[in-house]
Parts: sequence; C-alpha cells; structure tokens
Amino acid sequence: MEKYGAGLIVVSDYDPNWPNLFEQERSRIKNALGSFALAIEHVGSTAVPGLPSKPVIDLLVGVPSLEEARERSIEPFEALGYNYVSEYASWLPGELFFRKGPPGPWTHHVHLMEPSHSRWEALLVFRDYLRAHPEAARAYAHVKQALAASSKEDIVAYRNGKTIFVQETTAKARAWRADARGQ
Repeated sequence: MEKYGAGLIVVSDYDPNWPNLFEQERSRIKNALGSFALAIEHVGSTAVPGLPSKPVIDLLVGVPSLEEARERSIEPFEALGYNYVSEYASWLPGELFFRKGPPGPWTHHVHLMEPSHSRWEALLVFRDYLRAHPEAARAYAHVKQALAASSKEDIVAYRNGKTIFVQETTAKARAWRADARGQ
C-alpha cells in the first residue's frame, strides 16, 4: 500500500486563499523556466471555487518538449523546493511529476507535459466543467469525502476510487464543451 505522506487523507473545506497560492507559485515557476513554460494552469480541486479538497495546489505546466524538459526543468524545480518523483512515470506516462512540501503533507504538485498530451485537455475540461456545474462539483465532493474516510492513508485506493467519477464527468465535460462550441 502506498501511504499518503501526511498520514490520514483529509479533504478540507474550500480555502479562498488557494487561487492566491496558485498565483504566487505560478509566478515563481514562470521566473524559473522563462519562455520554456508555454502555459501554467491551476487544476485539480483547489482550482474549483467552493470544492472541498486535499489542501494541495495542482499546477499544470506546458512545455514544448518533454524530452527537453527532463534535461532542463528538474534542477530549476528542485531549486524551488520541489522533488521530482520519477517513479510516477509509469503511472503518469508523458508527464514529469513534482511535489513540494515536507515529506507529507505536500503543498503543491506540478504536472509538467506537452500541451498536446491528451491528459492536458482532460485536466482542463474537467476543471472547467466543475466550475460551471456546481451540482457536479458537489457530487465530486461527496465522492472524495467518502473515499478519504474509507481509504484512511491509502492514497492509491483514494485515487483509484475517483476514477469512474472523473472519467464519466470528463466525458460529460467534453460533450458540454463541444456543444458550447457548436460542434
């Protein structure tokens, strides 16, 4: 069992300071990577106003080349206090994953990938759908709170337990976006 670094998984009430924490970190990352960072987005539950979450700011960083990012991004992220989690490459192919904070609780996660990666679009459309559909955000909150209670410290069980909801909601979100674009 992969344990959550902070002990028990806790889903906290929404903190209105989370967008500010994102902006502060976005600025630090942009300064560290310069023009190599094509885009930096706030994703995950802390990016959805009102949504309870583990208090971890998720940042999605787009780069022109993942291969080049392996060579030139790990050191700047380490200088910002992040740890590159290479063992997650098998779980998150096409992505470099970093986390910041004491060995649990972590305060920030960075998902670094090319914007052409399918996960880029999925993370953004899921976030945007939850922002626009409070009933879906409430349903997701219930799923996460129940999983946190049942998973205890087992972060894999928590992540895997969200999979069906996330997949189904992402499919709805893609249809919603296509409909909004008149496609």
